[in-house]
Amino acid sequence: MKPISNDVEEIDGDEVERVLTCAAAIDVAKASGMVCVRRPHPSIEGRRSSRVWEVGSTTHSILALGEELVALGVERVVLESTSDYWRPFFYLLEAAGLTVWLVNARDVKQVTGRPKTDKLDALWLAKLNERGMLRPSFVPPKEVRALRDYTRLRTELVEERSRHKQRLEKLLEDALIKLSSVATDLLGVSARAMIEALIAGQRDPKVLANLARGKLIAKRAALLEALNGRFDDHHADLARLLLDQIDACTDKIDRLTAGIERLVGELPEPSPPTDRRPRPSPASDVPVAQDPEVRRLSAVERLDEIPGIAERAAQIIIAEVGLDMAQFPTPAHLVSWAKLSPQTIQSGPRIRAGKTGKGNRYLKGVLGEVATAAAKTDTFLAARYRRLVRRRGKQRALVAVARSILVIVWHLLNDPDARYIDLGSDYHTTRLDPDRKARDLVRQLQALGHTVTLAPAA
Repeated sequence: MKPISNDVEEIDGDEVERVLTCAAAIDVAKASGMVCVRRPHPSIEGRRSSRVWEVGSTTHSILALGEELVALGVERVVLESTSDYWRPFFYLLEAAGLTVWLVNARDVKQVTGRPKTDKLDALWLAKLNERGMLRPSFVPPKEVRALRDYTRLRTELVEERSRHKQRLEKLLEDALIKLSSVATDLLGVSARAMIEALIAGQRDPKVLANLARGKLIAKRAALLEALNGRFDDHHADLARLLLDQIDACTDKIDRLTAGIERLVGELPEPSPPTDRRPRPSPASDVPVAQDPEVRRLSAVERLDEIPGIAERAAQIIIAEVGLDMAQFPTPAHLVSWAKLSPQTIQSGPRIRAGKTGKGNRYLKGVLGEVATAAAKTDTFLAARYRRLVRRRGKQRALVAVARSILVIVWHLLNDPDARYIDLGSDYHTTRLDPDRKARDLVRQLQALGHTVTLAPAA
């Protein structure tokens, strides 16, 4: 029998463990919250007392609760993340001067076998709080929260506009109009003019095809075939409604974009880190450097230099992670919070990688789009994608590229003087060992049954 190893590893804790003297927790619901305050017992030494009561979720009730908790000397208040019902409690109690933590519901699950009531939930949450057994979730400052509201609503309106475009295409297919098979953009200048003419009553394919502009003029024959359908009055009524919905969404998106640009411009830029590391060498695999002679760019401009990131994507990233990287001490912390690094699962001698997790859907969504766009360029990030996609598959390769992009984002936001420098698409190939590569290729040919003799080139 193989003996068990006696190696002992000492792991330092993140901080000194201590029990809070006075801790509070709130089990949040839609119309109310169950509050629990734990503090030393007034008459029995070594014992702690728990006081539980219910408060309404109105502004007046929460403000009164804040004054009471401050008077009791509560050191920290913990809220469970329940839908959006935690927001009024968090914002108002924070404004009252209390330290408020928002915690993941997964981290505060009830112990199996205990009754499930609001009072016991609040008590259990307070006990975890006073013993420091919880981790706070990232809640950005007020300015970033306002920016988030704008960018998230814009994202949802863009998705809604896309759904209306799909409905319009489906309607045209029902009318036997195959315009989308010829025109790249169904709402481009030419296609929009043809749809408007169809709604106005024009049914002649020749007249409709004459409305083509730009590159569509060369596709006149295909347009004549695509526009020969059965478009009737009820199609016209529905198409008019869909176009009006699309135009309304576009107008709202433009208004939101103007507000986003204003809010991003008002965000204060963080100061450069005092413990700035020396400029990384080209071999450090971190395409970021500091150049004091170059004009300092805004956060959006710095992120815009990364392949695949445009102004809209940069605005969403800033809205989701903020500009202050103090809450993410290292790039690994940001990557872990965004759920772009797989979990490590160990059971005995077996170690395997788990799933990455859900994470912030707005951040992961835009990073997925950025990674897909970067993979089509002739850059270092595209080379990394091509190296990984052959053996790991498309989805995992895109996640890996998204992770690399988020690491670059951390460096650029952490230091306002940092600039993105691309390492080049040949970064990996120029660092290959020729002898090792030759041995690998010879070994592969020999495995296929060939005899290989290498001769140096003349």
